[in-house]
Amino acid sequence: MSRIHEALKKAEEERAANQSDRRLEEPAEQLGSHQVVKIAAESEIVVSPTGLPDSNTGADSALLQFDELRAKCVKSVWNPDPKVQLFCNSNPFAPGAEQFRTLRSRLYRIRESQPLNTLLISSAMPGEGKTLVSANLAQALVRQRGCKVLLIDADLRASRLRELLGVPTGPGLADYLQAGVTESDVIQRHQEDELFFIQAGEHITHPAELLSNGRLKQLLARVADLFDWVILDSPPILAVSDAAVLASMCDGVLMVVRAGTTPAEVSQRACQELGDAHVVGVVLNSVDKSAASGSYYQYGYGLNASGDARE
Repeated sequence: MSRIHEALKKAEEERAANQSDRRLEEPAEQLGSHQVVKIAAESEIVVSPTGLPDSNTGADSALLQFDELRAKCVKSVWNPDPKVQLFCNSNPFAPGAEQFRTLRSRLYRIRESQPLNTLLISSAMPGEGKTLVSANLAQALVRQRGCKVLLIDADLRASRLRELLGVPTGPGLADYLQAGVTESDVIQRHQEDELFFIQAGEHITHPAELLSNGRLKQLLARVADLFDWVILDSPPILAVSDAAVLASMCDGVLMVVRAGTTPAEVSQRACQELGDAHVVGVVLNSVDKSAASGSYYQYGYGLNASGDARE
């Protein structure tokens, strides 16, 4: 709606400034709202890191429709590792699966009181389990009937999601950020459900600059309304600056903390690094809990409806 409003306001100002020129004024008065939207989209210019207009702007500015995107993106066969992909295990009650269902429910409760469509998953330091949480949370979400989930590997430095999901290699986020491909070129669709995935793509030497060039923000704006959830896996917060850049583009941040490993002050400093980004809660990973029945739970969780962290 903001683009429509801006386009109408701009058209009105131009008519006022050019009342003496009837050739410009009369066609503007005949424009319908759908035509104004089209003009606003076509006139948008995205500047690439080189300072030159992005040659893909025209194609990327067209309004996306889910059915069209679904038909165009690659439908590939995934071979996830059942040892770490809990919902790909033949046992529906695999250890840890219920914790991800609980996490899913609590995220929906938070969503009732605040926007939470794009969710960044990160950690203070490497090795805390953020990638594993990203993959399993996406699997838990998509198992709700009719739910459409887009999982994005935004860790352009040490990506692991493609390996965990068993997805074939192909163009990914880095390729898209360099304006070489379109959304449908980088989005892969799971063969059985409505889980979609964008892998990290080719190895690059300047990830922070690519993430900040405006292309990712444009991508998220275009796909956010098409999916029920957009989950982004990011690099560790304190290791590099990428996570803070990504957090500014998302509705919320889910922190992953490894039990018995990550000092509390380190996690607090990571939250401070995110600045104004809203941390909706914490997942406490690698918590060993033995229930009365003797079952083993590998994952704790740290979300309640208000987003406060707790074990």
